[in-house]
Amino acid sequence: MNNYYDVAVIGGGIIGCSIAYYLAKEQLSVAVFESGEIGKKTTSAAAGMLGAHSECEDFEIFYPFARSSQLAYLELEQELKEKTGIDIRRTTGGIYKLAFSESEKRQLQSLSSLATVEWKEADDIREREPGISEKIVGAAFIRDDVHVMPEAVCRGFSKAAQIHGAAIHEYTHVFDIQKTGGHYLIKTQAGDFEAKYVVIASGVWSNALFKYLGLEHRMVPVKGECLSVWNEEIKLKHTLFHEHCYVMPRNDGTLVIGATMVENDWSEKPALGGIEQLIMKAKGMLPSIERMKIASFWAGLRPKTFDGKPFIGFHPEQDHVLVAAGHFRNGILLAPSTGQMIRDLILGKQVRKDWVDAFKIDRKNDVFV
Repeated sequence: MNNYYDVAVIGGGIIGCSIAYYLAKEQLSVAVFESGEIGKKTTSAAAGMLGAHSECEDFEIFYPFARSSQLAYLELEQELKEKTGIDIRRTTGGIYKLAFSESEKRQLQSLSSLATVEWKEADDIREREPGISEKIVGAAFIRDDVHVMPEAVCRGFSKAAQIHGAAIHEYTHVFDIQKTGGHYLIKTQAGDFEAKYVVIASGVWSNALFKYLGLEHRMVPVKGECLSVWNEEIKLKHTLFHEHCYVMPRNDGTLVIGATMVENDWSEKPALGGIEQLIMKAKGMLPSIERMKIASFWAGLRPKTFDGKPFIGFHPEQDHVLVAAGHFRNGILLAPSTGQMIRDLILGKQVRKDWVDAFKIDRKNDVFV
């Protein structure tokens, strides 16, 4: 077994596997170390929305980054299927970001001004979605905010990375990282490994490694609870979105309803109160949902930074250590752009300076100032 790699990626969720894929394509020797199974933590709990528009409030820096990642999925869908046979199940249809009042309509004006977004009046929406609430005044229609199956994307990245020579070490917990000369010693219960570069990409569980690496910032978990129901009532063609909650149709005949935001809760089990909250919110958008049968429910832990933006970039003092964590609600959406950015930073390629500055881990914390 090889014990030396160009890059060691700590974390086998969609972010870590994306990084491994893009690096392995450049013929770097890469290893991914995952404490459990690939893609089975936060990635598996995500709905998979590619909400570059619907989740965006910063149109100067975050939106271009998110939009480039969203567009990357167009190429990835075919690329991963050709390489691995895995269908990431990218859908069509888009999102209706609903407004229930004139005030909410005004709040959507900046979003609706984008060339990729179109305002739709309530009557027009009801023609396409007859089951929608009678209380809406309209919606911003975002055709490109579709969704994928997160675990399928993660498996696709992982398998394609292996085809390009990457090693995937599942059930391999990293408990320490030590700098030794010009490389790093990765200490695991399966033995020691060495790497020239280390990338920390283990979501909210990156905090423990941050401590070893002398990084002050921490992430807090924000539990997201979801449920799915069997859709035997109507044929919902678009995702409905309002105040960070959504009703999303999947090709298997279910509707996914999500997601709560319970800050600083480390439990990965959904609570009755959270599920009740989601049901009430979903009924407000799609009244007939109350008659549908529950298929399943689950929860995952989103990693949130102090300002809600991810940490992507170099350690401020160790130029061969990088971080890619803290993607909060947008890990699935941002996986391609994050993998590409980490690749470019390691290879010394040009990266937009505003992205480097916005996502650097030692950026100033102004939240409590």
